[in-house]
Amino acid sequence: MDDPALNPPIATLRRILRSRKTLAVVGLSGDWFRPSYFAAKYMQAHGYRVIPVNPRYTEILGERCYPSLREIPEPVDLVDVFRRSTEVPAIAEEAVAIGARTLWMQIGVIHPEAASFARNAGLEVVMDRCVKIEHARLFGGLNWFGVNTGIVSARRPL
Repeated sequence: MDDPALNPPIATLRRILRSRKTLAVVGLSGDWFRPSYFAAKYMQAHGYRVIPVNPRYTEILGERCYPSLREIPEPVDLVDVFRRSTEVPAIAEEAVAIGARTLWMQIGVIHPEAASFARNAGLEVVMDRCVKIEHARLFGGLNWFGVNTGIVSARRPL
């Protein structure tokens, strides 16, 4: 697949993560052990405004949770998608409707047609990447992966 959203240049990812500070996380779970929660918590800890979007909750991570993107009463820079690929076209339409600047699909979330739609509407698109992993890789923060926890060691166990 030759979609540029699947393999954006590092400079593009850096620019997006530096300039998009308000993230609407569609499919954010209130369960602390879910990847969406961990990623959102990481982004919050690194200065991003995280707006949860999930009709099952009223609040996540101390932020009011909205049932849909269209109900968010403030501007959103980046829509981070933690939903099935089949749900992305509707999310892309909402992202365009609210004036988001970037549509970011998490690892395993790939929908070239929705990506093309969003791109044609003026949004930047990233697919099959984790916003948290990319931030940690490009700006430091790999300790959140357990790299400096003392668990990973070159020493052989006794």
